[in-house]
Order: sequence, then structure tokens, then C-alpha cells
Amino acid sequence: MCSLLWSSIALCVALLLLQLGIVHPSPSHHRITRLPGQPHVQFHQFSGYVTVDDKNQRALFFYFAEAEKDALSKPLVLWLNGGPGCSSLGVGAFSENGPFRPKGEGLVRNQFSWNKEANMLYLETPIGVGFSYSTDTSSYEGVNDKITAGDNLVFLQNWFMKFPEYRNRSLFIVGESYAGHYVPQLAELMLRFNRKEKLFNLKGIALGNPVLEFATDFNSRAEFFWSHGLISDTTYKMFTSVCNYSTYVREYYNGAVSPTCSSVMSQVSTETSRFVDKYDVTLDVCLSSVFSQTKVLNPQQVTETIDVCVEDETVNYLNRKDVQSALHAHLVGVQRWSACSNVLDYELRDLEIPTITVVGKLVKEGIPVLVYSGDQDSVIPLTGSRTLVHKLAKELGLNTTVPYRVWFEKQQVGGWTQVYGNILSFATIRGASHEAPFSQPERSLVLFKSFLEGGPLPQEI
Repeated sequence: MCSLLWSSIALCVALLLLQLGIVHPSPSHHRITRLPGQPHVQFHQFSGYVTVDDKNQRALFFYFAEAEKDALSKPLVLWLNGGPGCSSLGVGAFSENGPFRPKGEGLVRNQFSWNKEANMLYLETPIGVGFSYSTDTSSYEGVNDKITAGDNLVFLQNWFMKFPEYRNRSLFIVGESYAGHYVPQLAELMLRFNRKEKLFNLKGIALGNPVLEFATDFNSRAEFFWSHGLISDTTYKMFTSVCNYSTYVREYYNGAVSPTCSSVMSQVSTETSRFVDKYDVTLDVCLSSVFSQTKVLNPQQVTETIDVCVEDETVNYLNRKDVQSALHAHLVGVQRWSACSNVLDYELRDLEIPTITVVGKLVKEGIPVLVYSGDQDSVIPLTGSRTLVHKLAKELGLNTTVPYRVWFEKQQVGGWTQVYGNILSFATIRGASHEAPFSQPERSLVLFKSFLEGGPLPQEI
């Protein structure tokens, strides 16, 4: 029975019309007929804008790929990239776990797309990221975690009005990197909203290589660099005693980096080399077209070979007018779409506010949480994340229900995992980068499927 609160009246009307068969379950003006260069697929795609602030004309852009099969029975997953200020469309959907990846003049299928297991909703957030915009450019100034979480909540409320058939669907929120702030904060708002009006059927959150506690996450870089041979013993000692990374970042934000910190970080940068991708220390970097490291892909699907220049190809693809037209997207106040925003002025001091405490609140509320780490990422290394999860489990009094062990993808070790109280989990993805589905798509899909099902990761070959 619909609530009588005014905020739910429009949604109730939409649901009633849907039940009577008067309206199509999904809005036709958001329907993507076909993306340029797209292979034929059976599932439906939608994209466009959801207004989150009428007064200042602030709107968030989304891309929605329904599940390949049995969309009506599959859960809904909201995917958020981090940054802060990086695009869930260009990074998440087109570079990681979406159904397509740009290649040449068109698109190729990603055979390990996450819409095999769920209806995937990618949101470009906050305002000023990707195609999301405000006609009032002052909206891009002073954006912070609180504003972002509020906008994301309003987005979902209004999105359900456009897609009412997903209102009661099992909902999961997944994100990576700075989404370690976005996801828990949004989930907390959703639970708070549900106390007044039941709207969100939240079933769990998953966080990939997330920023959860600034000092722990960032200072674990030193050990990672040293243990992987990227810095010398001498530099490691300086990095852990003279000036650690969190100290350097704080000084940088305050506009006055000390000569000592500057010298240490300069030495770290020299030794780690600009020709090593810090987000995956084992992966080749994308060089200029003369020295291209791009691999040759099967023309119909993404294989286990990694296209290390996919970001460049995505930027080129999403800046095509025919692509923007097919996506129902347009540029407002910027000349080009970019993977990470050039106009957003985010309050980066929010980085220092721990969100591991918010994760703890969610666990107490009975929301399952998975923290996973690509183990080749030096930016937010697995060691920091594992430490934080273990510490949280201890604080919450959660006993280990799955001891630290390997898990398998086919006949190979996919990574390691540990579970606490059957509600808080940690897992690594072997050989994966900061953006795990990009570099280890098949293993990431296995982990994603287990997360949605609430079951254990495979433990036998």
C-alpha cells in the first residue's frame, strides 16, 4: 500500500499506471536505440538525465544496462566511481564492467560484463562529472561528501519514478576508490530515509580498493612500494619515518610542503618511475601512439588481453557527436567530455574524514559489506584495507566465520578471502589493479556473482 507522504504520491501513481498496463515500464525517451559501432545485443539500454535541483538546474547523468537475461528477476546495482570527480560512465561502464568497451571506431563486447548477473546503473556524480551539469557554475564550487550523498539520494528517488518497476527490487551499491566515501554515506542516508518511508530495498554494499581511513590507506603505500621492489631500502626508511604520505598530503592541502617532505617524495617519484602505472604496478602503461602499448583484441569481445589505452579510446568515443546523441547527452559549460572532471572543485579535506565508522554502522544495521582489493594497486593497497576490516570486525565483536583462505576462478587462484560474522567480508583479486574489473574481468565477475548471491567464494578447483 502506498504511503500518503507527498514525496511518494508521484511514484505511487506511476506504479498504479504500470500495474494497469497504461504505461510502458521504462521511459521511451531514455531508451538507447543503438550506440554507434555497437554489436547486436538482446538487452535494453537507457541513459539521460535526472534532475536533482530544479531551482539551479542541476542534473545527474546515468547509463543503465539491463541484465542480459531475466532482467525482471535480477537485482539492481548502482555503480559509483571515485576520484573524487571521475566518471562512472567512462571509467566504470566503458573501461571496467559494462557491456562494451571502445575499440577503433566502434565498440566490442565485454564477455565478463556485470550485467550478466544484474541490472547495472552507472551514475556520473557529483555535479560537474562527465555529462552531469548545472547551469549555475557556482554549483561546482565547494562540493563535498554531504552534498554528493544528498544529490545521489535524490537521484535514486527520482530515478525510481522513471523506472518504477525497479522500486522493490533487491538493491546493491558498488563502487571503488573514493567511492569508499560515496557508497557508505549514501547507504546511511537510504537507511535513514527508510525509517520515514520505505523506498530502498538495500541488500548490501561492496567497496573496491576503497578510501576508508586516510592515514591507514595512504601510508600503506610505502610498504607496498618497498615489497614490490619499486623503492630502495634507504627511501623506504625515509618514507616511513621522515615524511609519510599522509603528512605530505596534509602539507600539500595547506599549501606549504616542507623541504623535507618535498625531497622524500621527489626521491620516491624518481625510483618508482613515471613509466610504471601506480594503479597496477605490473601492467604496461599507455604511451604515445608512436610507442603504443595497446594490445590486439578479438573484434567481437574483450579477451584476457588488456587494452592499456582504453581510457584514451573512451575519451575519443564519448566526445563524438553521434555517440552523445545516442546517449541523450550534451555538454554544458565544457568543450569536451573528460574521464575526470576539470570543472569540479571538491572539498578534498573530506578525504581525511574516516568512513570505516559508517561501514560499521551499516553492519550493525544488518547490511552485508564486502571490501575487495586488486592486489597490484599501490594507490590504495590491500594491506591497509585488510587491516581496517580486521580492526572493524574486532570492534564489532564479529568472529571469523571463514578463515583466511584462497578462492578459485576456474582452475586458478582468484585471490584470498576472510569473512567475519557472515556479514563483513574482505577479499583480494589476484593480479588485479585499482580498477579490478579492468585488469581481471573474469575473476572480478566471479567475486561479484558471489557477493550478489550472499554465498562463499569458490573454494575448490
